[in-house]
Amino acid sequence: MNDGNGKIEVWNRVLRTALALPGARVNRAAYLKKELSKHFPEEVVQKAIETTPAKAGIPSSTIRSIAQSSIAWHRAGVSSTSFVVGLPGGWWMTGTIPADLTQFFWHVTVILQKLAYLHGWPELFEESTEPDDETLLVFTIFVGVMFGAATAAKLLGDLGERVGAQVLKRLPQQALTKWGVYNLAKQVAKWIGIRLTKQSFARVLAKVVPFVSGVISGIITWVLFSSMSRRLREHLETLRPHRDST
Repeated sequence: MNDGNGKIEVWNRVLRTALALPGARVNRAAYLKKELSKHFPEEVVQKAIETTPAKAGIPSSTIRSIAQSSIAWHRAGVSSTSFVVGLPGGWWMTGTIPADLTQFFWHVTVILQKLAYLHGWPELFEESTEPDDETLLVFTIFVGVMFGAATAAKLLGDLGERVGAQVLKRLPQQALTKWGVYNLAKQVAKWIGIRLTKQSFARVLAKVVPFVSGVISGIITWVLFSSMSRRLREHLETLRPHRDST
């Protein structure tokens, strides 16, 4: 295994562990029904589930409000368990993923699914199946956007164009291979893996949150999760699945 593949495997291991936790998989229809039913009649909610919230005529302001509410809920949850800034170096070599890292990415994977579904994306993977390598790469692209990877942002835009061109209940099997972005998605996975293995995750935090030194870990997590979620929400608002309103 070369070093690049090793970094990809580190990230995949973290991601698989987070997705294996209870509640990690968000049922698109159930989530949209729960959130939209608070604001709209049943027929509008059903149309949003069958197509997209935008196609059902849900105002962007309402979608943003629901998104921010979901972000706030998860931000409170992830910050309540203090995120350890100084994770021990070399943890990726032991095969044991620190609990704080796992719970952080559990919240990340759940909020990215909720934001995706609010902004017109189909089911990212079926609840009754184990995530395959391609599914992991789809999640990786979303997480890459949250971390500010330019390649991930472009890839998500390309996927958005494909998804927006048709009504899909879930992303098709082998979508990344079919659409020619598989190798680029693997580069995003390597990019994330490298950042997770640079002595400790603290280095990632230090780059994203410049004033990391001296700030308690719960506040750091609050700020990091906020910035990551906001970055994804703002990017999703520009993509075709959300823009389409016909």
